[in-house]
Amino acid sequence: MRFFLKSSVLLLFTQISFSQEIQTKLPDTISNWEGKNTIGFDISQIAFMNWNAGGNSSVSGLLKGNFIRKYSTDKIKWVNELIVRYGVNKQDGVELRKTDDAFQFNSTFGYRKDTISNWYHSAKFNFNTQFTNGYAYPNTDKAISKPFAPAYIFTGIGAEYSNKEKKVNVYLSPLTQKTTLVLDQRLANEGAFGVQKAEYDLDGNLIKEGKMSRTELGVLVTGYHKREVWKNVNLENRLSLYSDYINNFGNIDADWQIQLDLVVNEYVRANIGAHLIYDDDIKAKEEVAGEQITVGPKLQLKQVLGIGLVYNFK
Repeated sequence: MRFFLKSSVLLLFTQISFSQEIQTKLPDTISNWEGKNTIGFDISQIAFMNWNAGGNSSVSGLLKGNFIRKYSTDKIKWVNELIVRYGVNKQDGVELRKTDDAFQFNSTFGYRKDTISNWYHSAKFNFNTQFTNGYAYPNTDKAISKPFAPAYIFTGIGAEYSNKEKKVNVYLSPLTQKTTLVLDQRLANEGAFGVQKAEYDLDGNLIKEGKMSRTELGVLVTGYHKREVWKNVNLENRLSLYSDYINNFGNIDADWQIQLDLVVNEYVRANIGAHLIYDDDIKAKEEVAGEQITVGPKLQLKQVLGIGLVYNFK
């Protein structure tokens, strides 16, 4: 009997010890949330001293960040992305000038009926604006854009094709509301970015202030694709096409960003990129005889070449 009791106690302690060992080896509970944060700083510099061919010394810097939060289950996918960029350039004898300025937030919620399909029923929200005033250099007396002037808000529902393995994402929305905010009365009075401008009498006296917002309803198509074209060389494409049903349907607002990333190591990368925008509501500014005038819409192009530091964390 005593032997039996000793054996039972020993067996019980052995089971407790074994159970505790298993618990310590079990992995933590897997969260449905994923996060990725990327912060980078690009810099370029050129200096001259007694250079026969001439030239101006200059230095440029670009601070950028990309922050992603993703919630996913077998049937639900919710992706939130915040993109920020701010760049400046300084040349000898020239004031500090802005080269890049962006604040963009994207959120897409999708639901699929089964785990086989790559198609989701989706709703999308997108917000774009800038941090500081923009100028048509060299004229810095009169800003042509400001924070929330403009700001763009897209809200819509549609279908989304998402292939995680191929890094392809296509969103189709036949019902998207676009809201343009111009929260600066002077720019609103000028009818900047497509809002209704102010009304004046024959003597130039203000009768009615310009509207500070404009709402459109149309169709939106967006696409995203990223792939490794060579070892440590990644090509990323972002495309957005929008057309309003009521005003000039078929006239397409286009926003296309393409970037080639060359990975040197974990912290150093070089990039070559281009950003093209065409929006019929954005009128270009030109300097004529010392006076800033408004002309028609034009294709906007920005090209970027940089090398810098990148830090990724969760």
